[in-house]
Amino acid sequence: MASLDGLKVVDLSRVLGGPLCAQILGDHGANVIKIEGPEGDETRTWGPPFDDAGMASYFAGINRNKRTVCVDVADPAGRELVFRLLEDADVLIENFKVGTLERWGMGYEEVLRARFPRLIHCRVTGFGASGPLGGLPGYDAAVQALSGLMSINGDPDGVATRIGVPIVDVTTGLNAVIGILMALHEREKSGLGQSVESALFDSALFSLYPHSINTLFTGKPPKRSGNGHPNIAPYDTYATATEPIFLAVGNNGQFQRLCEAVGHDDLARDERYVTNATRAVNRFALKQDLQAAFSAFDAQTLFEKLVAVGVPCGVIQNVVEALNHPHTAHRGMIAEVDGFRSVASPIRFSRTPASYRLKPQEIGQSTLDVLREAGLTEAQMTHLQERGVIRQSPAAD
Repeated sequence: MASLDGLKVVDLSRVLGGPLCAQILGDHGANVIKIEGPEGDETRTWGPPFDDAGMASYFAGINRNKRTVCVDVADPAGRELVFRLLEDADVLIENFKVGTLERWGMGYEEVLRARFPRLIHCRVTGFGASGPLGGLPGYDAAVQALSGLMSINGDPDGVATRIGVPIVDVTTGLNAVIGILMALHEREKSGLGQSVESALFDSALFSLYPHSINTLFTGKPPKRSGNGHPNIAPYDTYATATEPIFLAVGNNGQFQRLCEAVGHDDLARDERYVTNATRAVNRFALKQDLQAAFSAFDAQTLFEKLVAVGVPCGVIQNVVEALNHPHTAHRGMIAEVDGFRSVASPIRFSRTPASYRLKPQEIGQSTLDVLREAGLTEAQMTHLQERGVIRQSPAAD
């Protein structure tokens, strides 16, 4: 038994934020039906790498635990099939350009709310439907630039740098999940669904902590600080005798234990470094002093020495090393289903754990199965196939 068993989700979304949201719900038991048009989700082609069937890893990583149905929603008959699937659905996730569903006669306010009063409609957008940027398409890197995220990332003397993961898409997907779960909770009291919006621009601004609140305090734009933290020191990358190590020292006790561990307890008594505020002001001198002390240690030995006394730090690993780390295995963070491996859900329950039931499917792999469950006859499905409204993947045979 999973926490969302019995929840039916129709996923009309593409690319990352919406599909990630749907996968999280699917990992925790929801029956997720992913509807793709004849061309499929564009991320199916975002590679290499590809698997043996030609599916891009980018698509595979956010589309497990879903049954895929190929329906041409641009066709009125395809839209009627979506309505049919929504009759007993709890959640609809979509990220069409604002106005598309309305033009097709599927808008939430105009149609869905009255026809499916208990439905939770979740729209993932770039900038929302209104305002100076309302209705514009949003892509992660462009929103990083517009929101200020890019401006605070990179070396002080370098150029603004894109964060190396699609952090805006990911946080938007997570916020969509939070919104859906809140709406489902409220529905238990009211009996009514509602529309949830999760916008990339909003999520990017929300992710700017602490730079956003610092700026609201001072009125000044933050400067890029490389790996350093604008409020805390030592909180940066530091050279050792081998590879660098990252320190994340958050209080005076940790700093004192750090200095003692490397045989330089005098640094903890230095008036320039006695509090976080003075350490932050003198961060560059502190970095030189610490790196001089660290030059006697290789990174792994220093890491083990510091974590043993409760000093937060980490050797900088590459992705292969991180995925193969013994703690990754201990935490069960690699999920496998039918030979397909991906990163597992980070959400842990004591009684209702996540489950991995379906690997990512080919376009339309479950079309006929899902439509049979919705009550269509074989003759109806054959007719729709002949018209090109639906498609069944050969992988289903």
